[in-house]
Amino acid sequence: MKIAYSPCPNDTFTFHALVHGLIPGAPSFDVKYADIDVTNNLAVNAGELDILKISYAALPWISPEYKLVPCGGALGRGCGPLVLQAGGSLRDDGAQAEPAALSGKRVAVPSERSTAYLLFRLWAAQNVPGGVGEIVVMPFHEIMPAVRDGLIDAGLVIHEARFTYRNYGLSQVVDLGQWWESDTGLPIPLGAIIARRSLDLAQIREWIQASVAYAWKHPEASRAYVLEHAQEMDPGVAQSHIDLYVNEFTAELGEDGFAAIETLLQRAMDEELVPRMDLASLR
Repeated sequence: MKIAYSPCPNDTFTFHALVHGLIPGAPSFDVKYADIDVTNNLAVNAGELDILKISYAALPWISPEYKLVPCGGALGRGCGPLVLQAGGSLRDDGAQAEPAALSGKRVAVPSERSTAYLLFRLWAAQNVPGGVGEIVVMPFHEIMPAVRDGLIDAGLVIHEARFTYRNYGLSQVVDLGQWWESDTGLPIPLGAIIARRSLDLAQIREWIQASVAYAWKHPEASRAYVLEHAQEMDPGVAQSHIDLYVNEFTAELGEDGFAAIETLLQRAMDEELVPRMDLASLR
């Protein structure tokens, strides 16, 4: 069976047991490690992949041959994307920029169909008069160096960047997770797991939930695998990443998880930022 997910610690921690033959009854897996922008685009056409990690914001574009699996993904609180600037890159005195200072600026994002970018667009519509300027898509690990080096004015970052951005001399313009949670009271829907409809989706759900349970019961088992693939090799940062993104919603979306996804996509459809879809089909 073919599966694709990112090399980030939350994904490698979650799927370690499944792809290493530790879940009874599960098949062998051929793993493709890919940036979220790559998997979002792979999901548009049903190719060779059976299971993929994508952005929740990409669900309106996925092939009808795929279906959301209600576990294994990334939702949570206090784990939202950040908009960052270099010290003084948007204000000459080096002070923290006001959101309006992003007006007309060049902003790097990790994917045009990422939840991070969708949250950014919803936030910017309320807070950035006239809108931002050019949007530049970059692999997420390239964004902070580009902001630091002045190649772009600001960057939208995800994953472990929230733990390391100060190492690049950067500061926050906004924490989009805080904005979303205060505005909706819901967790932040970031990464989704989808699987081919022709497969036994109930079985896949059981395998993934068993893999999550194994990871929590035997956290040391996946440590070498996690660090082998992590962009940030510091074990403390990798563990902080796992602690933040692997949580109750990874084991089961539940009503709060589905409500978060439906609210995000309904708002996006209302603003005509994504194609219209039947939200009831997600369940």
